[in-house]
Amino acid sequence: MTSSKIEINSGKYFAYCGIGGILACGTTHFSMTPIDMVKCRMQIDNTVYRNLTDGLHRIWKHNGIQGVYQGGLPTLLGYSMQGMGKYGFYEFFKYEYSQAMPTANKTALFLAASATAEFFADIMLCPMEAFKVRLQTSGTPFCSGFVDGLSRIYRSEGLHGFYKGIVPLWMRQIPYTMVKFASFENIVAGIYHSVLRRPKSEFTKGQQLGVTCTAGYLAGILCAIVSHPADTIVSKLNSSAQGTSAGQIVRELGMRGLWAGLLPRIFMIGTLTCTQWTIYDSFKVKIGLPTTG
Repeated sequence: MTSSKIEINSGKYFAYCGIGGILACGTTHFSMTPIDMVKCRMQIDNTVYRNLTDGLHRIWKHNGIQGVYQGGLPTLLGYSMQGMGKYGFYEFFKYEYSQAMPTANKTALFLAASATAEFFADIMLCPMEAFKVRLQTSGTPFCSGFVDGLSRIYRSEGLHGFYKGIVPLWMRQIPYTMVKFASFENIVAGIYHSVLRRPKSEFTKGQQLGVTCTAGYLAGILCAIVSHPADTIVSKLNSSAQGTSAGQIVRELGMRGLWAGLLPRIFMIGTLTCTQWTIYDSFKVKIGLPTTG
């Protein structure tokens, strides 16, 4: 497929960007399920494992492959939907805002577009995120299967059970995504301008994807640090009794508790973001579109 068949900033273009987001986010988050589970459990109880390796070893020893991938299905579904919204809406709002504010600073456009996109993407993610955390942090088996788990949450808490973490999720994901997209776009531009000192058009698609991968990992480290306290609150809130507020959790955990599990998350998010951008841009190249940035 050639780029002439997909007009940039057309409805078809935004739809394909959404498909690229599904491929980028669903598969990568699913692959990181074991690390995510250890991270979530350490956020709930920072004494449960000594470190990431200890957590993975103990879960594998007691539950095998099924144990380390507990919560994998809601992770795959939830982050596929979120990826569709995150990337598709980002490209859409970036274009719309640039048309409405043609003289605006580029970084400001990246930040505004990514924040708006993530607001809607999180509404798509939140139910599966709530279910995933219940599965991963419950002291006893939470349910007998996917449908049973969703039914249990709905019977006990109604729709609120799926969306009680939406505000902390926005607190975590919106700053995360703003950093992810704005820093990525600027790091890419910086690599070409200050490191390689040649325009992107002079490099092969493979070389451009190498820049994508490098910029993605650097952006991921920044993302993890910026969003970690809110991520801890989301994990704790979704595993707490009904009626528990984010403020209560902050007071309970304190500053040190809010940063529990940061190192596993830096590793997870750095790898995740690098891989996501590489998959996303590889998909765009495959269908004849330019890489991002």
